[in-house]
Amino acid sequence: MRSYVGRIVRPQSIESELKFDPSTGVPVGIVGRITLAEPTPDERRAGFISADDLLQLADDALAEAGFDVWVLFDRLDVAFAENHALEANALRSLFRVYLDMLGFSAIKLKIFLRSDIWRAITEEGFREASHITRTVNISWNDRSLLNLIVQRLVSNGSLLEFTDANRHAILADATKQRTWFDGLVPDQIDSGRNPKTFEWIVGRVRDGQGIVAPREIIHLMDQTREAQVAALERGEPAPEGGAIFGRAAFRDALLPVSKVRLEQTIFAEYPAFKPFIEKLTSEKTNQSAATLAELWQIAPEEAREVADRLVDIGFFEARGPRTDPDYWVPFLYRSALEMVQGTAE
Repeated sequence: MRSYVGRIVRPQSIESELKFDPSTGVPVGIVGRITLAEPTPDERRAGFISADDLLQLADDALAEAGFDVWVLFDRLDVAFAENHALEANALRSLFRVYLDMLGFSAIKLKIFLRSDIWRAITEEGFREASHITRTVNISWNDRSLLNLIVQRLVSNGSLLEFTDANRHAILADATKQRTWFDGLVPDQIDSGRNPKTFEWIVGRVRDGQGIVAPREIIHLMDQTREAQVAALERGEPAPEGGAIFGRAAFRDALLPVSKVRLEQTIFAEYPAFKPFIEKLTSEKTNQSAATLAELWQIAPEEAREVADRLVDIGFFEARGPRTDPDYWVPFLYRSALEMVQGTAE
């Protein structure tokens, strides 16, 4: 079956023909032949056309007409989720095609790829990577994440009316964005020497690589809203001090965010690590190679290899000396695994 499919998706040529009605002589079809391999001179005279020739003709026609065509590639991280070796080979091939097509002026490729996937396909060597110079790294810091939250909040007219705020004035001033947001939330979620609410939010959705994905921020805020609405519908008191979200709503939002991240990202993209991660259920949040070896029932050297790979995908954060680190589970995954704060012994 695999060979059969391979012959279909990797044909050497694609053929058609021009057919005539035998009674009227009127053309009823078109003859043409495209070969994906470079045709020989004899084949060219016989009407063979290569894919490169067709692309060049299309590029010339588009340029003459004043049009640009962008071909966008996104969500590549899920294309080969179950086979990372195949994923790496396929993406390397895609980037080779990208480089081959840089000579076109009207046909352009744009590839969206997570930075961890790029590291994975280059770690075993990819000479062409040095020729890929037109890159933009999209990163998120606290200021841009706050702006993301505020952009969504100010789209609610009722909320602006409730707070007597002006949308344009808020968006035009980063300081006003923080002040306005702080007025909508409790000063802290956890009392004592703990961070302010915004920093608490960022800390709860940061993975082991220190990366905060916007989708987790949005998901947490959406779940907080739903938890707060449910609390008000149950007749619980409104948040204090003019805030629209209470502390309990933020805490209740952690579990669904944690479960979705664990199940739909980590387990979905790295299924081989699921058995190791599931064995951490109800365990302490700080582990060593020795405690993991005992928990996973494997040799300490193998446990360290698995743990280091879990660091690479952001499930663990490595802390301490590089030669013998501890493996700390970020807050993002703790709720889903019902983990307990502390150090395993």
